[in-house]
Amino acid sequence: MTHPPGITTKSWLMVAALGLIWGGTFMVQKLALGYLPPLWVAAGRISFAAVLTVALWQALGGQLFTSDTRDWRGLGLVSLLSVAVPFMLLSWAQQYVTSGFTGVSMAAVALITLPLAHLFIPGERMTLRRAAGFAIGFGGVLVLIGPGAFQGAGNPLETWGRLACLAAASCYAVSSIVMRRLPPIDPVGLSAVTLILGMADVIPMALINHGPPRIPAAEGLLYVMLLGLVPTAGANLLRNLLIRSAGPVFMSLTNYMVPLWSVALGVLFLAEPLRASLLWAALLILIGVGLSQYGALKRLFGRA
Repeated sequence: MTHPPGITTKSWLMVAALGLIWGGTFMVQKLALGYLPPLWVAAGRISFAAVLTVALWQALGGQLFTSDTRDWRGLGLVSLLSVAVPFMLLSWAQQYVTSGFTGVSMAAVALITLPLAHLFIPGERMTLRRAAGFAIGFGGVLVLIGPGAFQGAGNPLETWGRLACLAAASCYAVSSIVMRRLPPIDPVGLSAVTLILGMADVIPMALINHGPPRIPAAEGLLYVMLLGLVPTAGANLLRNLLIRSAGPVFMSLTNYMVPLWSVALGVLFLAEPLRASLLWAALLILIGVGLSQYGALKRLFGRA
């Protein structure tokens, strides 16, 4: 049984936090790939996150479904599409594609989620204003990344890498719809079980493709642990909470903010130049978010 999304100030803060966290993830993952093959990077971050999340879940009582209704098939599908498959696809793809294209592909999650939510989630109807808002937001991402996002890197496997990025975006979109339709469930338990199931999927694939893992240098291990702690364990819990409370369409706004944060962090901490495209992109993304979430913003400021 689904309920209308409850978008609050906390929802907006969680979207901003997820954008910030995931904005730095691809850079860290690229560094980790210098020490471990792609599927072991995915397996390492999932395994470390699973240990942390299960410990927290057990400390809180270890409850999962909070009603008599159970949906193990849906839970397994969520794990496959939100953890195992996209993590493997993105780790592999980042060997062959530019970071710009990866950012654009993640922004596509919002555009894929919109029609799916219209069909399968009550209260998430696609309106002209909402569709226009998402299109303008996506335009802002294209301005931010620039034409370099679609320039080839010269690798013969680049086309397959791009397809893998888009497949990962589709996985995230579908998993958010399935997650929203799950029966009442503890959010920490949801994160823990999806990570456990994801670990069970990815480790065998890593063994088949790469053989037993070697212990990386301390710096490589630190990158994997960082990936597991922040963008996997912490962000996975935030994502689940946001989808269950505010709905998949609202959560998908995060994917417009990921490339924006990525560029902004480069300006702030890596002394990268502040390009005019960043300001124009930020304006377009904010306009798009405002249009697509006009009702939620009106309710929010109406209460202020």
